[in-house]
Amino acid sequence: MKQATALKILIIDDEPSICESLQGALHDEGYSAETALSGEEGLRRVATKQIDLVFLDILMPGGIDGIETLRRIKQLSPDTEVIMITGHGSFDLALEAGKLGGLDFLGKPLSLDTVLQKVEREVQKFEIRRSHASEGASLQMIGDSGAMQGIMAKIRQIAPTSGRVLITGESGTGKELIADSIHELSARNQAPLVKVNCAALPDELIESELFGHERGAFTGAANQRVGKFEQADGGTIFLDEIGDTSASTQAKVLRVIEYQEFERVGGEKTIHVDVRIISATNQDLQASIGEHTFREDLYYRLNVVPIHVPPLRERRDDVPLLVNFFLNRFCQENRKPEMACTEPALTILRGYDWPGNVRQLRNLIERLVILCPQQHIDVEDIPEDLFYTDADGINTQSPLRDARHEFEGRFILNCLQANDWNITETSKQLGIERTNLHRKMRHFKLKRDA
Repeated sequence: MKQATALKILIIDDEPSICESLQGALHDEGYSAETALSGEEGLRRVATKQIDLVFLDILMPGGIDGIETLRRIKQLSPDTEVIMITGHGSFDLALEAGKLGGLDFLGKPLSLDTVLQKVEREVQKFEIRRSHASEGASLQMIGDSGAMQGIMAKIRQIAPTSGRVLITGESGTGKELIADSIHELSARNQAPLVKVNCAALPDELIESELFGHERGAFTGAANQRVGKFEQADGGTIFLDEIGDTSASTQAKVLRVIEYQEFERVGGEKTIHVDVRIISATNQDLQASIGEHTFREDLYYRLNVVPIHVPPLRERRDDVPLLVNFFLNRFCQENRKPEMACTEPALTILRGYDWPGNVRQLRNLIERLVILCPQQHIDVEDIPEDLFYTDADGINTQSPLRDARHEFEGRFILNCLQANDWNITETSKQLGIERTNLHRKMRHFKLKRDA
């Protein structure tokens, strides 16, 4: 047996014999491997655990097939490598899997030697991937809504180009994440991605920050400073909150766009750069143009490719995916066992408006992971200010605690009735143990004749 490795492997195949034999062989070699008998089950594992390598059957009857499972795995965890396996291989299937990010394509019956060679190759890359795990996690874009799928498709389309991109959306929606993804997928990804928060810099300092300054250019300029545009030469500069820049700064940014050149503050030497500009704002720049606080010519030069990020309240179906992703991430970071969110709790989270968007949801899940003593986040763990007490007939005259109690009891009753009072199926749907469901039924006095 080889020395054990931290590489996490998942086998997804509808044939139990394939799963068991491959899992046993990998365990004998010192690898951690688990199995799933359907695409749906495999996706739940990827959403709630750190999985580094997946062996995925391409043809599975019922539910979703291997190609769709591959697409969703890459959405949930882009760094997870996937090797497709099948007894019915074809060039078209292999080509489609490759386009979706499939690492390789193996035919059945599997050769154990070939499988182990593939795994050993991944082990060699594993330590490198682990060293960048935190950064990689921050680059993942999560969302199955039409809006997010459209944004991801546009990112893949525009990333290889040098087109300037203007990202708009409310604070906390993930505009910086999109800039990260565009740079990482571009031909400039070996050069720097330099970020500037324009709103955080006072007017008297932003030009020095962007373009640098010469020694003695102003009081306190004791040394020459290389600006952000110069640092980003050959790469990408991300101008966050570009709408907060002054008229003077806007004019200089416009010149860089038009001529790819500038002078440092207090300098006479013209500096030439090759920089791709990605900018972002939570303001309505067209309204700012009407108010004469933003240059119209700069707006049109920055807005070559527009990307608008919708607020989380407009893509509520993405909330469960985001919750699972953040639960997995923060459980790992805090060395806690896997945690899950019950269906009633998810219903509350999905119904909230999230004024702070994904950033607010991320912070809440981190707090819950740290503070919840149990492995299931339930309704009683959700902060009271996230409840909508005026929806679905809940008595708005009741205190929030009473409203929460009323909601949970009605939700459990609805699930029991939908499952014809089958305790096993209802507990699975709610994401709680049978004993916990029985306890709640006694607490809410729920009976079949109710």
